[in-house]
Amino acid sequence: MSDAHLTDRPVADGPEPIDLTDEPIQLSNRDPEQAPERRETRSRRRRVAWAVAAVVGLAGATVLGAAGWRVAQQKDADLATPDRVAGLVRDDSDRARSTSDYLRSGFAADIDLDSSFGTVYRDPADDKRSVLLFGGTTLLWQPERDLDSLFGLLTDETGKVTGLREVPAGRFDGVMKCGTTSGDGGDFAVCGWADHGSVVMGMFPGRSIDDAGGLFRAIREEIQTRG
Repeated sequence: MSDAHLTDRPVADGPEPIDLTDEPIQLSNRDPEQAPERRETRSRRRRVAWAVAAVVGLAGATVLGAAGWRVAQQKDADLATPDRVAGLVRDDSDRARSTSDYLRSGFAADIDLDSSFGTVYRDPADDKRSVLLFGGTTLLWQPERDLDSLFGLLTDETGKVTGLREVPAGRFDGVMKCGTTSGDGGDFAVCGWADHGSVVMGMFPGRSIDDAGGLFRAIREEIQTRG
């Protein structure tokens, strides 16, 4: 056995030793020169996504805010039945009162109202063109849907309402519609309006849809107020 120190022995043939240089070890096949550009692109996309989300959220909030504003504006409605309205005179005869009470009670049975009314207005120029009004006040979240439902109920009572179409609602907004139905005296116009605080229907014997719509709007302008 030789006494030579192990470190003095020649190294046996084998693989060349790894040369550790000062160059950094690259663990990815990405070009380091492009990394900042890609990070900037991702950051830009992220900012765009947040901006889009913010715009969509703002649009949704705007829609909800507008709907809430309409409800707040319309919910506190009041309806009156003055002696005269839009050139018509209130008919307080027993027959008229019996008819108006029947309409009011039937209407109130179909929809939960805070207050309700029914009245007949006589046309001084022609007694055959009296106007029958009935309705009331309540908070309605979907006025048009509720008005359509009431037209459907009216159809069950009087016969089919045909030619139903939307007409201008006037300064109180909401929705107003008119159509034609039939009765003992023949066909006559029927109209209804609804907003977030009131719903009213009217029957107009001897009048066309256009005439009835204009008169109904004029009546609304005089009998409806808001708190």
